[in-house]
Amino acid sequence: MTRNDLAQMSQAELIDLVLAQAEQNAKLQAEIEVLRLKLEKGKKPPTHSGNSSQPPSRDQKGNLPPKRKRHKHGPPAGHAKYERQFVSQPDHRVELKPEICAQCQTDLEQATLILVDVNQITELPEAKAEVIEIRQYATECPGCGVHQVKEPPAGLEMERTFGARLEATVVYYRQEQHMSYVRTQAALQNLHGVEISQGGIDKIMQRGGSQAVQSVKGIEQALQQSLVIHSDETGSRVDGNTWWQWVFCSLTAVLHVMRFNRSADVIQDVMGEQEAEVWVSDCYSPQMKAPAQQHQLCLAHQVRNLQAVVEQVPNHFWARHVQILFRYAIYLHNQRQKLSAEAFVNRVERIEKRFDQLLKQNLDPPPARRLQRRYQKYRETLFVFLHRTDVSPTNNLSERYLRPSVIHRKVSGGFRSAWGAQGYAALKSLTDTGALSGMAPFQVIQNLFGSPALPLQL
Repeated sequence: MTRNDLAQMSQAELIDLVLAQAEQNAKLQAEIEVLRLKLEKGKKPPTHSGNSSQPPSRDQKGNLPPKRKRHKHGPPAGHAKYERQFVSQPDHRVELKPEICAQCQTDLEQATLILVDVNQITELPEAKAEVIEIRQYATECPGCGVHQVKEPPAGLEMERTFGARLEATVVYYRQEQHMSYVRTQAALQNLHGVEISQGGIDKIMQRGGSQAVQSVKGIEQALQQSLVIHSDETGSRVDGNTWWQWVFCSLTAVLHVMRFNRSADVIQDVMGEQEAEVWVSDCYSPQMKAPAQQHQLCLAHQVRNLQAVVEQVPNHFWARHVQILFRYAIYLHNQRQKLSAEAFVNRVERIEKRFDQLLKQNLDPPPARRLQRRYQKYRETLFVFLHRTDVSPTNNLSERYLRPSVIHRKVSGGFRSAWGAQGYAALKSLTDTGALSGMAPFQVIQNLFGSPALPLQL
């Protein structure tokens, strides 16, 4: 309709046209509102670390309110003062004794001295590398004519270019401190005065990784004999492809495995013919196929999954009650030693009875029904920790052992080769297992390279 068409219409016709268009506009607005409500009802809440397995580092951080009262930094009121304790046997002692009077130049050597103050300063000596030249001689025995060659002691082998402690430092920087080849070069130059190429660093990493791969066999055997095993996996990048880093851990052994797949055959290869009593993991299908008499699902994962339902369907009765029940079960596990055996058993029975009632309820929202079907299927895997003192309600143990590897992946961007990934996993297995017995990572790594050359033992 043009302007001329409107100009030829009467006032009554114009009024009828405006009213018809207003009625049509109201109908369209109502239809839009219905569609909007349907869209919002089916829309999932944003994913964050509280309702999924997303790490907290990926959460969107909001700004603080401008007028929010900031907490005072430092220790809380009434906190006991902490002071660094003096060591009983310092390495050096400096005696500051006045020798000549600053006023009249009198000799004070025979004067009585009174100790007025003591201070200790902790300092690092210059960490400059030392070069050791080994000269090997040969001779003919004048008695029997046999050719004689003096063999070097441990740590001074003729095929060595770098000492065991220096090689361990290179691996420690790369493995534990997640330093790149360039940064490792810079640290060795600036801190130790050592000139080394990236190829030299690479050769040291290969030697350390090869030694670790051979040593990790004992860890695998110890793990297979463990009664309770925790397991988890995370993605990794190897030579531009997606691999998976698996971790298997118990109270006595930690085994890291790098594989190009995420299937159940990885678990089977690690466990062989052995079977654990309890396998603690998330609900990933291959983990649920692990060889074990019982499985314990990580309740921390389940609490987050239930939170997603609560956010998607606000005030959802079933999801909220199951979430509260799981949290109370974890709390009861932590309070086990404070309760009598009878009181503890009674509370466990009430938890299981209430949970069975929740599993029988009829649910409408699909997300809640999916979780209910999961818990019906894996009912016997949810409260094993309440019947055994050596089982944890969560899989946090595995996640803690994987966290440094995630940092390594983010910092380094991944591994250039398969042997680099395999060597990293083997070295991580040794250092994590060594930490269980109180060994420092650097000492574990140094043991792979033999005896240090310094101090000289001739």
